[in-house]
Amino acid sequence: MSESSNSKLTGTALIVSEDAGATRYLAEAMQELALSVEVCIKVSDALDRVKRSKLEVCVIDFLLGSQATRFLEQVRASASNRTAVTFAITSSSAETARVLKIGSSFALERPLTLDSIRHTLNAAYGMIVRERRRYFRCPISVPAAASGKGESEVFGKTVNVSERGMAISTSTPLMPGAEVTMQFTLTNPQLAITAECKVCWRNNKGESGLSFLFLPSNLGSELQAWLRRRLERQVPDRMTRRFQSPTRS
Repeated sequence: MSESSNSKLTGTALIVSEDAGATRYLAEAMQELALSVEVCIKVSDALDRVKRSKLEVCVIDFLLGSQATRFLEQVRASASNRTAVTFAITSSSAETARVLKIGSSFALERPLTLDSIRHTLNAAYGMIVRERRRYFRCPISVPAAASGKGESEVFGKTVNVSERGMAISTSTPLMPGAEVTMQFTLTNPQLAITAECKVCWRNNKGESGLSFLFLPSNLGSELQAWLRRRLERQVPDRMTRRFQSPTRS
């Protein structure tokens, strides 16, 4: 999936279950929230996915027994996915209490219905968006300038921006390991950014990735709010209204 198409999603959800009916309901409800849904029947395949990729949501069916507990433990131990929003599909109130105690963010107790799943997703939605925003790279092209100590200013254009850093395209190479001061102004709404950065990588397209070393706390909060607004625009208005309104019986 391309970065532009990926940026239009709230995030990626992985469902691990052999229950086709539950999977169908979950996929429908999650796709309404602009979540890309992947399904694994085997826990081993799901664990491989957890190791390879960033996921915003993980759903594990506890009908899979001890493998489900192992999966939840591995997600919480994962460097990339330890803060993912997790849902456990359970079959009793006692099992629901147990999965919440061992670290699942939410429980989906059988019998599952589309409305019951939507209700739980509504409660979890803010957490899912925050998790997505934590790694969200917003594509944006605006003029930018990089300046280093004793070095000439380098001009270029931003490629994307996140809470933790940015990518920039320049004709003059930015060398990995170098520390620079970046200046650029985001648009719609305008937000002027000045940040101390470290160059992490450069590719053969003239693009460089930078991590923020220092961003004033007030500016960091404003950047988070800017990113949140950009991300929330990606959820269809009609679905936002549905999940903000009470569920009808």
